[in-house]
Amino acid sequence: MPGNIIKIVLDGRLDIEGAAAVDLKMNLIAGSRMAVLMDLQRVSFLASIGLRSLVIPARTIRNRGGKVVLYAPSEMVEKVLKTSGIDTIIPIHHDLNNAVAALQ
Repeated sequence: MPGNIIKIVLDGRLDIEGAAAVDLKMNLIAGSRMAVLMDLQRVSFLASIGLRSLVIPARTIRNRGGKVVLYAPSEMVEKVLKTSGIDTIIPIHHDLNNAVAALQ
């Protein structure tokens, strides 16, 4: 990734167990990074607790003046993101170049 952008690849189900597995790491990244690309290509399921695992770190980064984008969610995961309104908080990109450009 160019510059100071960090790419986080999330994998599997973001349910109670999946969210618990990533929360600490996501919070550490949120406290120290300013440009974060959350790669959702491998996320097969997104529950409400998983949404929380995306939104809280994204808000922390934004409050510090940084940027976050969601990259390449599956159709099902994107539907959950849009239905819950998360796409209005964290932009969704399916093109890597556009995602990177949005972080710069």
